Amino acid sequence: MPAIVSVKDLNKTYKSGFEALRKVNLDIEEGEILALLGPNGAGKTTLISTICGIVMPSSGTVTVGGHDVVRDFRAARELIGLVPQELTLEAFETVINTVRFSRGLFGKPKDEAHIEKVLRQLSLWDKRDSKIMMLSGGMKRRVLIAKALSHEPRVLFLDEPTAGVDVELRKDMWQVVDDLRASGVTTILTTHYIEEAEAIADRIAVILKGDILLVERKDELMERMGKKQIRIELSHPIKEVPESIAQRGVQRSEDGSALIYSYDSRAERTGITALLNDLQAEGLQMTDLSTHQSNLEEIFVGLVKDNA
Repeated sequence: MPAIVSVKDLNKTYKSGFEALRKVNLDIEEGEILALLGPNGAGKTTLISTICGIVMPSSGTVTVGGHDVVRDFRAARELIGLVPQELTLEAFETVINTVRFSRGLFGKPKDEAHIEKVLRQLSLWDKRDSKIMMLSGGMKRRVLIAKALSHEPRVLFLDEPTAGVDVELRKDMWQVVDDLRASGVTTILTTHYIEEAEAIADRIAVILKGDILLVERKDELMERMGKKQIRIELSHPIKEVPESIAQRGVQRSEDGSALIYSYDSRAERTGITALLNDLQAEGLQMTDLSTHQSNLEEIFVGLVKDNA
């Protein structure tokens, strides 16, 4: 299946000389949810803004639905819905008029049924006649999403969409995203709530200092880079790990009350049985044992740290 968004050798250097993007290559498939992760200043917003035609690339190409975002801007932009980080809304306008106006900006004919559907999806229908200034921050962010969906885009960009949104509203938003995927809409999101990316994304892209470090299916990434750890609680704290145990890569907890061992659960031999035998041979008594599988956030933090 051809990519609905295709980024080839994309570079962006600002007049100050700052390189925001460096030879970025990224293909995004139709109907998928891609989580774009990176620390502040990594280039996430610049990449999104370039794809949306807001920022001009220094070199390279970007196409959306086969339309070049520079040469064929209008056709490309028509396919895109963008939810920016900033809450930029007309304070004195009503919710429903704000969403209607956004649809009109794209030259779409009136469709009250679609507007109602979008507002109901986002739990905004009861607020349709309320002025924007009367809404909470979380509800204003929902209005931004409704505006982005008003013209029925095929690609939706969500730039930190749940910032300042309470847990209940956040879960509702992700349900909307899941419903959109079912209808074939492609979603690209940035978020600091990495557990959300872990919950709903199909693929993960990590960007750092303008470079794409990896693009991989979430489940494959977590299987490849995720670590499994076993924590062994000891009956008495130890000052140092005995040599026979240390050579297995076992680490001592900060207070010495436990030993921590990382292993590959896919390996034919994990080394756990041998480790427990070593503990007995060293006269160390175990009081408890627990395992921990690293999550996407831990993998992400490790990647950023290794490439800092």
